[in-house]
Amino acid sequence: MNILELDTVSFDTETNELIIIDQTLLPGELQMMRLSDASAIREAIKRLCVRGAPAIGVAAALGLYACACRIQQNFEAEFLRCAELIETARPTAVNLSWAVKRMRTAFQKSSASEALRLEALRQEAFSIRDEDIDVCRRIGENGLALISNGDGILTHCNAGQLATVRYGTALAPIHVGVRRGMNFRVYTDETRPLLQGARLSAFEMVSAGVETTVLCDNMAASLMKTGAIQAVFVGCDRVARNGDTANKIGTLGVAIMAKHFGIPFYVCAPTSTIDLDCPNGESIEIENRADEEVTEMWYKERMAPEGVKVYNPAFDVTDADLITAFVTENGIVYPPYAF
Repeated sequence: MNILELDTVSFDTETNELIIIDQTLLPGELQMMRLSDASAIREAIKRLCVRGAPAIGVAAALGLYACACRIQQNFEAEFLRCAELIETARPTAVNLSWAVKRMRTAFQKSSASEALRLEALRQEAFSIRDEDIDVCRRIGENGLALISNGDGILTHCNAGQLATVRYGTALAPIHVGVRRGMNFRVYTDETRPLLQGARLSAFEMVSAGVETTVLCDNMAASLMKTGAIQAVFVGCDRVARNGDTANKIGTLGVAIMAKHFGIPFYVCAPTSTIDLDCPNGESIEIENRADEEVTEMWYKERMAPEGVKVYNPAFDVTDADLITAFVTENGIVYPPYAF
């Protein structure tokens, strides 16, 4: 089955289970995970079985509804416990806390009847899912206006369909364009250490029939210098009020290089990722991940000496003055940024 025929995050209404594509196994194996326990959902988010800010938010909402369907007693206390557990899975992507907050609000505003509260949770979770699909489609249409048929597009990490329910954010313009008969050359940074570009973006683009080239992260400047790149599109996990943007580690370097070579650098940002309570990039909490992702993952044997220190932040912050524009579902936003 083509990966693009599946929603990255979905829900089985017969069994009341959250369903996600286990992205840790891609591209070698396509396997769906069925989840209905808060601890298992938290672990799936933390282990990046589901990843990408919008997809995490949808998974949290649908997952909370799945948990609520199974509560046997102490309904309110148990629901709030599940919400807190899932919300703490990862700190940087604002969509996670945003979605959980919406579910809490729906719960608290509903009647004290468990049946009515459950229905309120169902409606809110499915609204979050449907909104994500619509938002990503609109981002794709808006972003497509910035590029031309045949352009070379560089992307970092994966902000495609696998990071949302459908379409994606940074890769949404490509998906929308392909459906309209357009052709592009897409270059995907490998994205060390978890290889989301090589494993996920490249897989997604090849599945869509797009001419795709994988490059190591440290090759981007050399490629830009050849003139092969007409635009850079990336996603985001949190946008501060001043436009500073947290995205997958390595994005800052790409933005600096793009500015040097005069290549437009676009951030595709659903408004749900804009955190008005966060004044600037210094206020964004950056997740640090396990040393083993750098020293052991993907290698038959450990590739770094025992005892060596490892620097492994999951994200970096790109300063607002390096960003040409934000592509949102409501249109394109140019500087000066003041969300």
